Amino acid sequence: MKPESGTNSNFRLVNNVAGWAVFGIAASVYLITVEDTASFWDCGEFIACAYKLEVPHPPGAPFFLLFNRIFSMLAHDVYHVAFWVNVSSALCSAFTILFMFWSITLLGIKLLPGASPQNITSAQLIPLMGAGFVGSLAYTFSDSFWFSAVEAEVYAMSSLFTAFVVWAMLRWELIEDDSAANRWLIMIAYTMGLSIGVHLLNLVTIPALGLIYYYKKYTVHTQWGLLLALAISGAIIIVILEGVIPGLPSLAGNFEIFFVNSLGLPFGAGISFISVLLVGGLVYGIYYTQTKGKVLANTTLLSLAFILIGYASYGIVLIRANYNPPINENDPSDIIKFVSYLKREQYGDRPLFYGPTFNSDVKRTSDGAPVQISKGKLYRMNREKGIYELYDERKAYVYDDNLLFPRIYSRQDNHREIYIRKLYGADRELPEGFKPSMGDNLFFFFTDQLGRMYFRYFFWNFVGRESDLEGAGGLSPLANSQGLPEVLAQNAGRNQYYALPLLLGLLGLAYVYMRSRPVFLITLLLFFLTGIALVLYLNLPPVEPRERDYIYVGSFYVFAMWIGLGVMFLAEIFTRFGSNLQIAGINALALGLIVPGIMVVENWDDHDRSNRYHSVDSAKNLLNSCAPNAILFTGGDNDTFPLWYVQEVEGFRTDVRVCNLSLLGTDWYIDQMKRATYQSAALPISLPSESYTTGKNDQILYPKAWRITPNLAPDVLEDLDKKGMDLKAYLELLAKNDNRIRAVIGGGESEEEISIFPSQKLKLKVDAEKVRKMGFVPKDKLPLLKNYLEWNLRRNDLYKSDLIMLDIIASNNWERPIYFSTTLGNSSYLDLREFMQREGLALRLMPFRVVGANQGFTNTEIMYKNLTERFYYRELNNPNSYYDENYQRFTINLRKAFVELAQGLLEEGKAEKAKKVVAFCLAKIPDQVIPYDVYSVDFVDVLFRVKQSKKAQEIAGVMGRRADEMLRYQANREAPDEVEVSTNLHILQRLSLIMEENKQSKEAKKFKDMLEIHYNKLAL
Repeated sequence: MKPESGTNSNFRLVNNVAGWAVFGIAASVYLITVEDTASFWDCGEFIACAYKLEVPHPPGAPFFLLFNRIFSMLAHDVYHVAFWVNVSSALCSAFTILFMFWSITLLGIKLLPGASPQNITSAQLIPLMGAGFVGSLAYTFSDSFWFSAVEAEVYAMSSLFTAFVVWAMLRWELIEDDSAANRWLIMIAYTMGLSIGVHLLNLVTIPALGLIYYYKKYTVHTQWGLLLALAISGAIIIVILEGVIPGLPSLAGNFEIFFVNSLGLPFGAGISFISVLLVGGLVYGIYYTQTKGKVLANTTLLSLAFILIGYASYGIVLIRANYNPPINENDPSDIIKFVSYLKREQYGDRPLFYGPTFNSDVKRTSDGAPVQISKGKLYRMNREKGIYELYDERKAYVYDDNLLFPRIYSRQDNHREIYIRKLYGADRELPEGFKPSMGDNLFFFFTDQLGRMYFRYFFWNFVGRESDLEGAGGLSPLANSQGLPEVLAQNAGRNQYYALPLLLGLLGLAYVYMRSRPVFLITLLLFFLTGIALVLYLNLPPVEPRERDYIYVGSFYVFAMWIGLGVMFLAEIFTRFGSNLQIAGINALALGLIVPGIMVVENWDDHDRSNRYHSVDSAKNLLNSCAPNAILFTGGDNDTFPLWYVQEVEGFRTDVRVCNLSLLGTDWYIDQMKRATYQSAALPISLPSESYTTGKNDQILYPKAWRITPNLAPDVLEDLDKKGMDLKAYLELLAKNDNRIRAVIGGGESEEEISIFPSQKLKLKVDAEKVRKMGFVPKDKLPLLKNYLEWNLRRNDLYKSDLIMLDIIASNNWERPIYFSTTLGNSSYLDLREFMQREGLALRLMPFRVVGANQGFTNTEIMYKNLTERFYYRELNNPNSYYDENYQRFTINLRKAFVELAQGLLEEGKAEKAKKVVAFCLAKIPDQVIPYDVYSVDFVDVLFRVKQSKKAQEIAGVMGRRADEMLRYQANREAPDEVEVSTNLHILQRLSLIMEENKQSKEAKKFKDMLEIHYNKLAL
């Protein structure tokens, strides 16, 4: 692209105006589509912690919380706090687009021969601005970035820091005055320090910034110079990632333990010493290098100082943790816990360079004991003794059959079975002693970690996306909706870009390569570090609880830059066909705008989160399923974080104590549960802290199943196993660490003594007369009351969370209602389902048993009132509101509750009331907004039984047709989705049975024939 005569001195003005124009477009789009309340996953937790400056999950995001505390103050009431925190993400994302625009134009100038911001011609300005417009707008409307832009997560702010430091480094490159340039470097360092308090992703940009520094400072560029620049940049990452973030607190912790335990000094002495040493050393170093004229050393020390100043936002974590806020994850209230919090030790670690496979055996000693190595000693503050006492040691097993570059390492949950299915096929049984090969390892890396967990997401953003369903693949440019089932063809997340963003991005990459090798290497390195390098570093397991595309938005950012620079290539191509540069630039811009144009059109419907409230309403509904002053056991993130939000921010049902079972296995969380919070009294936990401290009673074994010999006399053990064990008596023995319920396992160095539970048959005394007077037992159930509960715990081990649940149940004495969320896994109900009363989205533990009620029994009176009067259904009947798979999972639970209520009413002979329940559900959660699900099929039976045959036939017809379409589609797939197949076969089976039971023989035969055809094709 040759420059034409007539320089344009207004580049800065045009660049600034155009950049702010793009900012305005991005901000407008994000503010229009922003979520009105707290989204699922971590958003509810972050909003609650920002609003009250509490302590979220490790490693925290203190600067993010401080920043959003300010935004939360803009809300005129508590119900708009979430909206304003979401707005902060929208504005951070819009500013990201602003700095991206300016970065693209600065990079674009480097691609113009002899060009600089001072001599850009009017003709060159058009394709240059076009590059900025197209690239930044393509990223504005990209799938993953837009998703994070409209919710209260850290990734929007993290992207802003990334965009800012890249732009700032490009601006630094233009500054000729060394003193001014060094001030920019210090500002960049400070920004890096602040970004640590948001997310660590920003640090991976350092090598690319190092190349910018190298290309400016050195006129002669060699291969060794490049490698040295990269090595120094890598060393800087290591210094910050290991030396600064956990390193300095770890050093302070070691000094603290030494000063307190060895020198007898008070708490805080070691921290004070290392703080004075660090600050003093930095001040002296800065003063010395300043007076001696050592500019590089002085700038380096000042940069380190400003990184530490930015990093100091983490001080808020220690300060707030010491106030014991209701959300205080890991309780990082002293330096020892703080280091563990920063290192994310609760999540464990993943091998990167050398480690075991999923099928590796643990090494054992000659006596059969497993070999373990120490991973660090665990200390805790003992204020009474005035020391840090050693209470446990983190250990890790040593494995046989290790591999270099281990990618198939995880042994958690069902990961072994998933590896086997992905590597060898679903039905493969591995022979004993089987050792996965390096070929298996690399196959998984390329197909799963790179293919499924990166390039699939890349396709979502620049080629097309099949749907918003979990596991959805990229969409081929040649794909259409013909032959697709309705649920996929009409899925809002089905986005077809015809690979136009990909093609324009590749054109841009080629143009960069041809025009400037430095720009090519810088952008390619940034693309690699924020994408594939993260795949290598994170070493993700074979399955994750949610899609992880947001991790890689940095690499999508770089590719969008290439999309923009592709416009300059198009302009150059047009000039070769005779157009002057000005006309070529206009044509290239017009053609290039097709890319962001098609992206915004395709992505709008599945990224517009306005008028959507069910993430919060589902939390309120769960809390409103509970009686006053209840204890509620919940499970995962989406079952807990929205509840934290509504209690902490909106002050909703603070009488209910939410008890998360994922956290109940930790001593710090148990301690928090033993404290009163808001209107909730402390939980009735009888066990002392010594019984549940880290490393104590993590797993309690049933000796008969594990073939271990406890200290209890064999005849007593046998008697207990047959007759049952009094739960309260057992807990008392456990609290005393009684030798009779202990057993020795292992041998040699690995020998340890653990607790056991002698019997799977548990008994709990009940004061039946007292319970009767309390009035919460339905009159028709009073005859079922006995003086004890007795049940079989069909488990061979108990985890700490199970133990604490049993303690709460035993110590509560029925004084507070105890509820279990209906979304818990089966094992979390402790085999007490026959004692549980369904009252909405939670099951209440009752002091009587309904034999055969394996899924609990329904209290129709309470449940009817809860579902029809106390539950929230905002916008669930709005056809313009978008509900993705996460939201639909929660509406499935709602529909299931309505089905169970209607069936319970029919069993009681209340057909008219059952008809009202079904009509209420269909009106509040219509098929047009939330498509019928697997539980909706039972509405067909209820409708027939309440004489609503026409509506029953209508629903059956819709569900049968959709099941038929989905099964036909799955039959033509190379790898049918097992869940979809089994779900839709079940729907057809239920429909055929329901029609037969209700004497609809013609329809029964139709569904039965469908079932037989698909079953024969797809039986799994």
